[in-house]
Amino acid sequence: MSGTRGLRRTSLLVAALGALVVVTACGSGGGGGGDDEGDGRTIRIAYQAFPSGDLIVKEKGLLEKALPDHTIKWIKFDSGATINTAFVAGSVDLAAIGSSPVARGLSEPLNIPYKVTWVLDVAGDNEALVARDGSGVEDVEDLAGRKVATPFSSTSHYSLLAALDRSGVDASKVQLLDLEPQDIVAAWSRGDIDAAYVWLPTLDELGKTGKTLVSSRELAAAGKPTLDLGVASTAFIEKQPEVITAWRKAQAQALDLIHDDPSAAAEAVGRQLGISPQDAAAQLKQGIFLKPADQSDAKWLGRPGRVGGLAENLRSAAEFLAGQKQIPAAPELTELEKAVYVEGLSDAVTG
Repeated sequence: MSGTRGLRRTSLLVAALGALVVVTACGSGGGGGGDDEGDGRTIRIAYQAFPSGDLIVKEKGLLEKALPDHTIKWIKFDSGATINTAFVAGSVDLAAIGSSPVARGLSEPLNIPYKVTWVLDVAGDNEALVARDGSGVEDVEDLAGRKVATPFSSTSHYSLLAALDRSGVDASKVQLLDLEPQDIVAAWSRGDIDAAYVWLPTLDELGKTGKTLVSSRELAAAGKPTLDLGVASTAFIEKQPEVITAWRKAQAQALDLIHDDPSAAAEAVGRQLGISPQDAAAQLKQGIFLKPADQSDAKWLGRPGRVGGLAENLRSAAEFLAGQKQIPAAPELTELEKAVYVEGLSDAVTG
């Protein structure tokens, strides 16, 4: 994407966000619970339909069991960009969101007051760039002049730009289309696009009639890793830190299930995605899931007084986005370190 188009998009985004602060944001499954804000007993969680421990927490009602005196509202979203919009509108408290939209959200012009509380997964083969059969695209270099779809401001968008950059393809020479996953499937089936960078389960659908050109696992090995993160609004953390602890413990239970009882994990994820346990198991294997104790490792969130490498990861993502004219500038590392919430983490994952 050229610098001019990137800046134009930023201006449009700021205008759109301003309007949504008034009307309240919504996800694909309905509006955020703005009317519940401040009641102290309703927790509004933004989730996405990709294979993760977050879906296990939802399916098994782990948070509802841990917090019986709270009302848990699960609100479905299709991408990190729409979740960022919801945070700006004050419509959600917690969310599952990719590292690239988090880096964008913590940067100007958004400057969203939220913090990272968990690493849901590290993207592997569960996100990839796929070319449609019959498109004539055989490698990334062939994408110049072609129509390529991805949800803008997502980890897939970030990875697509990284893949083009790595292959020496000028992104401004590619016809980039901002489409949500379900719209990508429709455009793909009509032959309106030549390729797409997207995540599971949409990725599996495209793979039936397409060829994988590069995966996020390959890009991670080349120095451009992406992650799915748990974030919470700063105000919510300050008001209800005990909820964050309960949420982390529920996520830790889900990670343990993925590692210790993959069949049970696949059954839960399959029910949430509407697919068979066998398909869910195959999709879970394509992601990289940490052990709960790894969350406080120096490579990831870290510990009080010693924030881990996640802040560096967010800084790298923000610098890349700034270089691609997606944001004006990357925040300082010290600012990103403040956006990684490590208080109580060790107790949550070991207790």
